[in-house]
Amino acid sequence: MNAMSANRVAIGTIDDIPRRGARCMKNGDMTIAVFRTVDDRIFALEDKCPHRNGPLSQGIVHDGCVTCPLHNWVISLETGTAQGADEGSTNTFPVRLEDGRIYLDLTCNFAAA
Repeated sequence: MNAMSANRVAIGTIDDIPRRGARCMKNGDMTIAVFRTVDDRIFALEDKCPHRNGPLSQGIVHDGCVTCPLHNWVISLETGTAQGADEGSTNTFPVRLEDGRIYLDLTCNFAAA
């Protein structure tokens, strides 16, 4: 058993998420946003912008990033890090796409303090 499979859960299919969109799931008190890019890559972030906790799942997905709907912070989908002059990060989660099914590892990659 590898590290990816210890806490891995099936959360649906790629078709459950629109291109350039997101869907959310709860993990305890945390909401996780699962994003799909225009080229069908899948990413998962805590649904909380590092600036003012805005709902990233409601943002615009573009160029491997999501723009927060509250104050336009741009967050990397891959690293969870704010881009440009903004500073901060949100937690990320490993995901895997296998035969059209999305598997989410609930082991959080905590954002840098």
